[in-house]
Amino acid sequence: MSEEVKNADAKHVVVVGAGIVGISAAIWLQRAGCRVTIVDRIGPAAGTSYGNAGVLAAASVVPVTVPGLWKKAPGMLFNPNAPLFMRWSYLPRLIPFLLKYMSHADTKKVPHIADALSLLLHDCADQHVALAKGTDAERYLIEGDYLFCYRDKAAFEADAYGWELRRERGHEFEEMTQERLSEYDPGVGHRFGYAVRCPNHGHITDPGAYVRALAAHVEEQGGTFVTAEVDDIGFDGGSATTVVTSAGNIDADDIVIATGVWSGPLASKLGVKVPMEAERGYHIEFVNPSIMPKSPIMVATGKFVMTPMEGRLRCAGIVEFGGLTEKRSRAPFELLKRQTMELFPELTYDSIDEWMGFRPSTTDSLPLIGAFEKVPNVWSAFGHQHIGLSGGPKTGRWIAQLISGQAPNADLSSFAPNRFH
Repeated sequence: MSEEVKNADAKHVVVVGAGIVGISAAIWLQRAGCRVTIVDRIGPAAGTSYGNAGVLAAASVVPVTVPGLWKKAPGMLFNPNAPLFMRWSYLPRLIPFLLKYMSHADTKKVPHIADALSLLLHDCADQHVALAKGTDAERYLIEGDYLFCYRDKAAFEADAYGWELRRERGHEFEEMTQERLSEYDPGVGHRFGYAVRCPNHGHITDPGAYVRALAAHVEEQGGTFVTAEVDDIGFDGGSATTVVTSAGNIDADDIVIATGVWSGPLASKLGVKVPMEAERGYHIEFVNPSIMPKSPIMVATGKFVMTPMEGRLRCAGIVEFGGLTEKRSRAPFELLKRQTMELFPELTYDSIDEWMGFRPSTTDSLPLIGAFEKVPNVWSAFGHQHIGLSGGPKTGRWIAQLISGQAPNADLSSFAPNRFH
């Protein structure tokens, strides 16, 4: 443990949220000499930091809201084989968000979103390596490729808009014929007619265990964990001084809000209304599968990802709008299983594990990273939608730099918490 972290006079930062973003911020804050307390209502990796595709997706710079989505979305909602679901009873509450969300499906707005996502994600594998260095989490980190697999070349060419966005931002990729794909991964090649290999990516072989190992490192370095609900933030003059929790008040010099979709109510107490909704994400895992791909695969026709993990094949990627109700829908699970078995009809396994959680999605598909304008010692680090695992380490690093008085070597204006006003 460093002498700076031992020093009771060091700046004390309270991080609200024990997912990958909050844990990353805590590690980088400790390395900058701060004392850290993490508050979470359940504990490390209890939400989407556990349930995700596990891919370090540097190339995920194309938002869902691409031009033309207006025309496609209604048909997808009524197609049982499409990866978009709606709990119709929730629609009236969702309409204001959807109108703002769909307004970004515009040829002028998408490049700006892609620029910002590229800034956050382009070196995400390196950011994970730097974060996990010297911790037990290193063993879960695999650097490598990410494949996008298509039915045929025509299906790939139909995605030309997205690939051009990536190309313009310097993301490397290799187009692969079926023959080339079969050379790369004989167990996968004959199942797709065309593919794209994206190097400089990677994946986590057990996202939950990875984040818990990082959290253990925070504790080893002197960090404190508090399991409690955060009810409010206390102020003295123009500064926040206290995190009010169900376990008591915690004094703080700075506060980081990194609790995903549950960050909205805390932000509203600071005068910031964030247009954010919960995307209900689903995954299934085939335990002890007989088939394991060499690299993570985005199955382009179904918009879901198959990721090789420790003793499991995880399939993730469904989107459902339906609020924060814990009740799961069966259709997304059945779709993931059906599509996987159509690709791998000979797949055998011991059992299937199922998970559903809540992704924090903003109307412009970008997270909030930085200080709240009215309360400059409270910092936002939430709203990462589909890219929380990929973008968590860099977000945490930026936040730690800002708190410790270092200027990040990046223009963070696209992530400004007050941009919606």
